[in-house]
Amino acid sequence: MVNKVKLRDFEIGGKKLTILAGPCAIESKDILFKTAEYLKKLTTELDINYVFKASYDKANRSSINSYRGLGIEKGLSLLAEVKKEFDVPIVTDIHESNQAQIASEVADIIQIPAFLCRQTDLLIAAAKTNKIINIKKGQFLAPSQMKSIAQKVIDSGNKQVTITDRGVSFGYNNLVSDMRAIPIIQEMGYPVIFDATHSVQLPGGFGESSSGERKFVPVLAKAAVASGANGLFFEVHPSPDCALCDGANMINFEQAKNIFNICNEIFKLVNNV
Repeated sequence: MVNKVKLRDFEIGGKKLTILAGPCAIESKDILFKTAEYLKKLTTELDINYVFKASYDKANRSSINSYRGLGIEKGLSLLAEVKKEFDVPIVTDIHESNQAQIASEVADIIQIPAFLCRQTDLLIAAAKTNKIINIKKGQFLAPSQMKSIAQKVIDSGNKQVTITDRGVSFGYNNLVSDMRAIPIIQEMGYPVIFDATHSVQLPGGFGESSSGERKFVPVLAKAAVASGANGLFFEVHPSPDCALCDGANMINFEQAKNIFNICNEIFKLVNNV
């Protein structure tokens, strides 16, 4: 049985689809506000639980020259403005233990990046914020291995855990999504969110940066919801091809509208609501 995680007036793992979505890295206030305004309106119309996502820093870039964001101070300040202006909960990721408490002053969900999901001190620091902890499953792990990782958070006094699947490394510069991971992780009791945009990433596909196959985002998103996923994760940008980070696998507003709509209908059918 999947434990429900309460966030504001809704439950992740409940009878409504939950979507975490927004730009990859924070580029500007204008992009943040445009995206938040559009996605808040869209998810309200579709009656979907919504959490705004953006990263103040992407510390795990392919190259030292890759764009990372605006940094923790300015980034969190802009996320606080988004939260106030559009009345949306916020999810953002941390990369070091000392960022946990600072990020928790704005974020409703603290996200642990896939590459760092086994870092014990990072998980403990995140747990101590008493925020919801969304752990991204490493591309190098079997779904069964998430049990001991989530347990680190629980043993640190925080039972508010969700797990996000984002595919598994499949040879060089490729990922594959095994939908069996969704029920496997749910059997541990955790709500599962499927990351539909990072799952189509081709890690290091451009040499010093990652590429991606955006055309497969709707395919994987629909398959994940049909397989019982409790939520979906998308990186959304007004102009993905102009984005400074992860543009090849991000989706635009019109694509988000179409994908959110059909995934919500599939969710209702699967969950008999």
